[in-house]
Amino acid sequence: MRGRGGRGRGGMHRGTNRVFVPHIPFDFVMCEQAFPRVKPAPDDEAFSQALIKRNQDLSISSEEQSSILSFVTKISNAVDSIIVSQPAGFEVQLEECRQVGDFKKGTMMKTNNKAGVVIILKTLPTKELVKTVAEKVIETMKGSEETPSDITMEETESGFELCEGGIKVDVGIAIPPGQIRKLEDNIHMSAKVLQGSLAAIRHVRWFEENAFHSNIKMLIRLLKDLRLRFEGLQPLTMWIIDLLAHHAIMNTPNRQPLAINVAFRRCLQLLSSGFFLPGSAGIVDPCENGNVRVHTIMTLEQQDMVCYTAQTLLRVLAHGGYRAVLGLEGENTITKEMSVWNNVVVTPSDKAYEKVPEKEEKEPEQTEAMDTSQE
Repeated sequence: MRGRGGRGRGGMHRGTNRVFVPHIPFDFVMCEQAFPRVKPAPDDEAFSQALIKRNQDLSISSEEQSSILSFVTKISNAVDSIIVSQPAGFEVQLEECRQVGDFKKGTMMKTNNKAGVVIILKTLPTKELVKTVAEKVIETMKGSEETPSDITMEETESGFELCEGGIKVDVGIAIPPGQIRKLEDNIHMSAKVLQGSLAAIRHVRWFEENAFHSNIKMLIRLLKDLRLRFEGLQPLTMWIIDLLAHHAIMNTPNRQPLAINVAFRRCLQLLSSGFFLPGSAGIVDPCENGNVRVHTIMTLEQQDMVCYTAQTLLRVLAHGGYRAVLGLEGENTITKEMSVWNNVVVTPSDKAYEKVPEKEEKEPEQTEAMDTSQE
C-alpha cells in the first residue's frame, strides 16, 4: 500500500504491542496562564459563604465528637488490655487495634456518624472466632467500669459493630498480609474483606500524612453530601472522594492550596472533562502497587454516569444555581429534570456510553447439528 500511514511504511505493523498512554483531561487551574481572562473573575463571596454554611450543617457537634472519641478509646483500651495480658482460656491472639474511617480523618458527617476501628489478629479468623473476640472485648470493657454500661453487639460482614447509647463503632477484622494465602474457603473470613480492612489502615495513614489541610476535609464533606443527594455520583467511593478532594486542593501550579470555592468548582470541572473516564490518567492510588488508577474500579456505565451528572451540576452552578447544587434550596432533581437559572434553561446531560449486548448463544438444535457434522 502506498500513501501516508500505509502498513508498509511508517505505520504500526500488525501484532505490535501498543503502549497505553493515558491522556490528561483539560484542567483550567493548571493552564490558567495560557488562557487569560477577558473579564475579571466573578465575585464568589456568596458562593463561598454558602459552602461554609453547608459544611457547618453537615459537621457533627463537639459534644458528639467527644462522645464518639470516648467510646472508641474504651474499645481500643480493651483490646490493648487483652494484648498485654492474655486472659485465661482465651486462645485468640490479637496483634493491635487501629482507628480508621471518617472519624479518624476528621471528615465525619451527621448523616453517617459511625466511627471505625480495625483489630489485627494473629489467628486466622472464622465467624465463630470473631464472635468470641467481640464478646471478650465487651467483657473487658464492662470489667473496667465501676458502673457497666449497656453495650450491644451485631455481627457484620467485616467483623462486628458495637453500640453504646446510640454511638456506633464498626470493628473490622484484619490479619497480617503474609497470612492471607493461608486462608481456606468456607472456613475463614473472605480474603477480600480482610484486605479491605488492611486498605482502610493504609488510607488513614496516607491521609494523616498528606491531607491534613482544613480545606481538604471541608471539600470531602461537601462532595460526600453531593454523592448522597445525586444518584449519578454514587459510584464514587469514599476513597476516590478523598483523593479527588486532595488533588483539587493541592495539585496547583504554585503548590499552594486553593480556596474552597475554586476547589469545589474544579472538582465538577474535572469530572465533566472526563477525569474518571476510560483512557484518562485520573488519580493513581497512592496506597496500592502497580499504578492502579482509582476510577477503574467503576464500570464503564458508572464512569459515564459520573461524568454526565457532573456536567449537569456544573452548568447549573455556572448559571447561578449554587444553592440547588449544595442542597440549600429546592429538590434534588436538577440532574434529571430541566431547570431555569437566570433565564437560561439547563437540560440534564444524557449518557454517551451504550453497552454492547452480548452475542446470543446458539440454539440447541444448531449445536446438535454441528456436533453431528463433526462426527
